[in-house]
Amino acid sequence: MDKKRGRPRNNEAEAAILAASYELLLETGFEAVTVDKIAERAKVSKATIYKWWPNKAAVVMDGYLSAATARLPVPDTGSVREDIEIHATNLAVFLRSREGMVITGLIGEGQSDAGLAEAYRTRFFAPRRQEARELLERGVTRGELKPDLDISCSIDLLYGPIFYRLLITGDVLDEAYIRTIMAAAFEGIRQ
Repeated sequence: MDKKRGRPRNNEAEAAILAASYELLLETGFEAVTVDKIAERAKVSKATIYKWWPNKAAVVMDGYLSAATARLPVPDTGSVREDIEIHATNLAVFLRSREGMVITGLIGEGQSDAGLAEAYRTRFFAPRRQEARELLERGVTRGELKPDLDISCSIDLLYGPIFYRLLITGDVLDEAYIRTIMAAAFEGIRQ
């Protein structure tokens, strides 16, 4: 449902808009994407897009997320350390992919575009953070992690190094590095 107006969205039009915004993002980069170009490619009106999204950043992020979410499943192996390691590795592999490189570009653009920064924080990073929170909470519930664990701080500890390498140092971001991060971090947070 379109929360703004109470009308159901046309699923075909929505899918066309999301696909068009994602394709344009990959082809041209965020800066060159316009609502006009999305509407033209999706064969819908600009009014249709603005009826469902407040701005270009929101529709582009939703298009990006509809394509990216399937590549980032949330594991449940029965071991919190294994789940977090799989989750973090999947994220690192995704961030190094062509599609993942888009998010680094969006982060860069977001430094001067507050609307875009808000869109990627709420639409991409907040859901990933919530997934990590749920994984850690499972570990606490199962007695694998400290009962008084600071979940937010632990998420920063586990995932922050990935983004530090990705955005700052440019050093290798591979599975061996993820395993090293996990080993060091779990020394401090496990029960």
